Amino acid sequence: MDSSRTNRTSTSDLSPSHAPLTTVAVVGLGTIGTGIAEVLARAGRRVIGVDISESAAGAAVAALEASTARAVSREKLTEQERTELLGRVTTSTDLRAAAEADLVIEAVPEDYDTKLEVFTALAAVVRPEAILATGTNALSVTRLAAATAGPERVVGLHFFNPAPVMKLVEVVSTVLTSPATVEAVTGLVRELGKEPVAAGDRTGFIADGLLFGYLNQAAAMYESRYATREDIDAAMKLGCGLPMGPLAVLDLIGVDTARTVLEAMYAASGDRLHAPAPILGQLAEAGLTGRKAGRGFYSYEAPGSAVVVPDSRTPGDAHELDGGRAVERVGVAGSGTMASGIAEVFAKAGYGVVLAARSLDKAETAKARIAKSLKRAVDRGRLTVEARDETLDRITPAGSLDAFADVDLAVEAVAEDLAVKQQLFATLDKICKPGAVLATTTSSLPVVACARATSRPQDVIGMHFFNPAPVMKLVEVVRTVLTADDVHATVRAVCRDIRKHPVDCGDRAGFIVNALLFPYLNNAVKLVEEHYATLDEIDTAVKLGAGYPMGPFELLDVVGLDVSLAIEQVLYREFRDPGLAPAPLLEHLVAAGCLGRKTGRGFREYAK
Repeated sequence: MDSSRTNRTSTSDLSPSHAPLTTVAVVGLGTIGTGIAEVLARAGRRVIGVDISESAAGAAVAALEASTARAVSREKLTEQERTELLGRVTTSTDLRAAAEADLVIEAVPEDYDTKLEVFTALAAVVRPEAILATGTNALSVTRLAAATAGPERVVGLHFFNPAPVMKLVEVVSTVLTSPATVEAVTGLVRELGKEPVAAGDRTGFIADGLLFGYLNQAAAMYESRYATREDIDAAMKLGCGLPMGPLAVLDLIGVDTARTVLEAMYAASGDRLHAPAPILGQLAEAGLTGRKAGRGFYSYEAPGSAVVVPDSRTPGDAHELDGGRAVERVGVAGSGTMASGIAEVFAKAGYGVVLAARSLDKAETAKARIAKSLKRAVDRGRLTVEARDETLDRITPAGSLDAFADVDLAVEAVAEDLAVKQQLFATLDKICKPGAVLATTTSSLPVVACARATSRPQDVIGMHFFNPAPVMKLVEVVRTVLTADDVHATVRAVCRDIRKHPVDCGDRAGFIVNALLFPYLNNAVKLVEEHYATLDEIDTAVKLGAGYPMGPFELLDVVGLDVSLAIEQVLYREFRDPGLAPAPLLEHLVAAGCLGRKTGRGFREYAK
């Protein structure tokens, strides 16, 4: 399934082509403006940098000199190439210096009045055919164009920070932008070695439109004290493979900048997911805007530093609790991929494991799956033959839960069905010895409902492993209001022993990862549903603009559309926020049996 977007321009396709964009002015020489100037100069363009601040202009030149010096030391530039590159860049504090430019890229702060003032002045200075581009990611390009002489030459060019590194540039056209303007800047973006993605004029465009809602929800989660900043960031890095956690990203972007973008998004959409979390306003008003201020969600070595230093909110040694129960033997209930993966993890760590399924044949099949996994590890040199054999010897298949009578920890990994899990916990309650810890691996169901199916709810806890369990390093430790302190301490200690990173969660839908991940995925589906962008444009924008390992539609097809829909339905029922309602397109695909890679068709089709 794919979607073509609607025509984003209304002017004639017969508009004349633009002359080559050889001279480019950059107005605003902050971090992003300086980065754009460097990218242009490296690509052989003559660059005119303009900033009302003489010190900012000087700082931009110094930054270019330092950056190109590093490139020479790394043998990415010769000294002669560096000299030529720096010679192509001039700076000025007078906007009239941009008069000769074929293209002007505005990179001033995200304030409409400031940008309009710049555009109005530029329109009176540059040639009538010169293209005017705004670098905004939050304000209306259409509104700027309509207020500017020659609106057909106004376009959005949204570079991502740091511009020399990030490959994505969103090319934002309005209903007033001429096709020739779009063609010219798109060609330039490609010549710069960047990937252009077409976007219509809506707040946030593609990448930031998806990213900032997720960041906002993470800030709200932290503000509610549901989880620590460290656990939220670790969960998203280890559970989703993201390069940075959301709160660290907010500090990098600037808390004040994020708040401004979200205010604009909320004003345009009315979606409560975009209403800035109050903590963003509180930090911004206090001047705690992130790395640039030396303090935001985290504290830093100095303003502008990326080095995080401990502060009063940093968890100490007390975060690792004492008084846990002894665990030597573990029972794993289930025969699927997750159950066999968890059994493998425990056995590798030296625990005796009972792997129980509905029949002995199913349990032995699950153990055979583990044997194949271990063989691959041996073939790749990651495991010795002796270690493989010892691991397999620790796993005892069983066709009944009766084999759990002597285990210290019972972990269920059966179907994500509450009635099934409750029945299983009622059985474990009767079979397992007093003091045994009973854990569920549910990703979306209430752990307390499993606990209430037993006569010992204080012994029940959630251990949400991620698939594939032998590879993924995260375990969400889900404590209910009934879970005993020593049970919590036990599971955290076990997680460390099996070389997993535990993060603490309360017992609510989605825990950390799914509660932040699936609304973002749902919003991506809505962009396609609204014909705003194609699957490929969205996946490319997210991977290149945010550094994510997979685009949202790649991920949805891997996870399974039915699984994704079920999680989104649980989140919607729990939080009752209209913005969390599953996208109808997702519901329709699931109803049609298009579930992703496992059926050969989801948002895309796959070879059988």
